[in-house]
Amino acid sequence: MKDLVSIITPCYNSAEFIEETIQSVLNQTYENWEWLITDDLSKDHTVDLIKKYNDPRIKLQVLEKNGGAGNARNNSLERATGRYIAFLDSDDFWYPEYLETMTDYMKENNAELVYCNYSRCNEQLEPVLKDFLADKVVTFSNLLKTCRLAPVSTMYDTKRVGKFLFPIKSKREDHVMWLNLLKVIPEGMPVKKTLAKYRMRENSVSRKKKNIIKDQYLVYKDFMGFSTLKSLYYTANWAMNGFLKYSKIFN
Repeated sequence: MKDLVSIITPCYNSAEFIEETIQSVLNQTYENWEWLITDDLSKDHTVDLIKKYNDPRIKLQVLEKNGGAGNARNNSLERATGRYIAFLDSDDFWYPEYLETMTDYMKENNAELVYCNYSRCNEQLEPVLKDFLADKVVTFSNLLKTCRLAPVSTMYDTKRVGKFLFPIKSKREDHVMWLNLLKVIPEGMPVKKTLAKYRMRENSVSRKKKNIIKDQYLVYKDFMGFSTLKSLYYTANWAMNGFLKYSKIFN
């Protein structure tokens, strides 16, 4: 029997997109999954939409207090029982072969962490940038300068590395978590196929690079324990790479 994949999803006011995300999971060719959705006390009808789907693999929990995406992801991680951990935000999308391709690659290549290409789309899931390419082996060292790992396109093996929680006091919680994971394992391997779509929403915090430079600096200073000079050096590298990553938007 194929190993169980635990899908980790935080959601908050996601009614506009959640059904497309749900359908992309239900369409997976790899069927042995559990989906741990943690709703962060949505004010719209997100929860009602999720409850429409009568599939025992979808396990919804609604928090009593809003605590942010990192806290919601941790809630899902704590409930997860699968060997493989996959992340899917409530407005993103997987191609049907995503889980099967990623798990097959991990087994065939004895990998502990893998990531794939993904399309960068607008709110209508239409491409607005060239696909982000998984073209390099990821290490702790090169992840310091730019975060190549996105939740929508990354999977790791808990049997090999255990579970890694997100820091709830950082607005760059995903980068901190990936760095902590890559302190333990030597590398993450690229799957050179486009298997997911990432929605670049206009109000997304991750799009407002100028507003989160301080938060990124704190990734290095507070969470990695680097000196001020070293933290400034890596923040400058991250900012430049972020500009190059998102500057070529086309109509």
